[in-house]
Amino acid sequence: MSNYKAIPAEKIDETFSTGVIDLISKPLGSRILSFSDEWFAAAENLTTVTAPVRKPGVFTHAGAWYDGWETRRHNTAPADWVIIRLGVASGKIRGVEIDTTFFNGNHAPEIGVLGTFATSDDEVVKEGYEGWDTIIEREECGPSMRQGWLLDKLTEKAYTHVKLLMFPDGGIARFRLYGVAVPVFPEDINEAFDLAATVNGGVAISCSDQHFGTRHNLLLPGRGVDMGDGWETKRTRGEHVDWTIVKLGAKGTVDKIVIDTAHFRGNFPQKVQVFAVDSQKDDIGADDEAWVEVLAPQKTGPDVEHVYEGDLLNAVKDKAFTHAKLVIIPDGGVKRFKVIGRKSV
Repeated sequence: MSNYKAIPAEKIDETFSTGVIDLISKPLGSRILSFSDEWFAAAENLTTVTAPVRKPGVFTHAGAWYDGWETRRHNTAPADWVIIRLGVASGKIRGVEIDTTFFNGNHAPEIGVLGTFATSDDEVVKEGYEGWDTIIEREECGPSMRQGWLLDKLTEKAYTHVKLLMFPDGGIARFRLYGVAVPVFPEDINEAFDLAATVNGGVAISCSDQHFGTRHNLLLPGRGVDMGDGWETKRTRGEHVDWTIVKLGAKGTVDKIVIDTAHFRGNFPQKVQVFAVDSQKDDIGADDEAWVEVLAPQKTGPDVEHVYEGDLLNAVKDKAFTHAKLVIIPDGGVKRFKVIGRKSV
C-alpha cells in the first residue's frame, strides 16, 4: 500500500504537469472493461480529456444529463465500481485525480482506487478476482470539485488495470491516473520504433507555449480527429520560434523524423527544426548548449504527414540521444511528433 497526501485543487495541474502522463486518457487507448452500473451517465465519460460541461434543463430517458459517470441511488452493495485497462502496456502510478464538477447532491461521497498487473482482461473482470492492490484508500469526496492525491513516490510495481470504487453510489465527472509508462520494447535491437511515443515511455516535459493545444498531444497514437488534439501555440508577430522538449522513452539512435500537421490547414508552422541531446538532466532547458541539430529548418505544408530521413539526418547517424526538441518557426500547430529509431544497447 502506498503513502500519499491530498493535493489542493489549485495545485493539481502544477503537481502533475511535468514528468507524468494520464495513463487512462481516452486518446491513449484506455478501455472501460466493466462496471457495476451506469444508469444515469456512462462510465466512458470518466476518461474524456476535456473538462466536464453542463447542460441545464437537458434530460434523457434515465434522468438529467450529466457529463460523467453516475449510478442509481440506494446501492445495496458496498460500492459501485469501474474497471479500466490502461492505455499503455503497463504503468507506475504517481497520483490520482477525482473530479466531481457539476455533481452536487448526487456526487460520490467516498472513493477508492485499486490496481493490478494482469496479462488477461478476462481474468481481471471475473467476479471474485483477488489480485487488486490498494493505491488510494477509502477517501472522502466533495461535491462539484477537483480532488487530487500524490503518492510519496512512484509505485514500485507496474499496473495494467485500475479499479475505481465509489462508496456507495453517485456521480464522478472525471478520473485521472497520473504516472509513467512501462513499455515493452522490441526484442530485436535492430528493430526501429517510435522512441518519443507516450506508449513507449516518451514524455513531453516542457514547451514555450501551449495556448490552444497541449504538448502532450504530440506523442499520442494515430492522427487525431481535429485541431483540438494537437499542439498549437498562440499567434506571434516578428521573429519568433516555439518549441517542445521530449524525453524519449529510451535512449536511441534516430533513423527518421515524422512531423504531422493533420487538421492544421491555415495555422501550420512555416518551418520545423529538430534538435537532440544525450543528457541525464530531467530539466534540460531549451537554450542548453548541448543540443545538436538533427534536422535543419524545413518548409512545411497544411494537413500533411512530413517524413524526414536519409541524407537529411546523416549528420547524426549512429549517435544516441535521450531527448528531442521540436522547434516550429514562427508558431502554429502540429498534430504528432515521432522520433523513429533504435534503442541503444
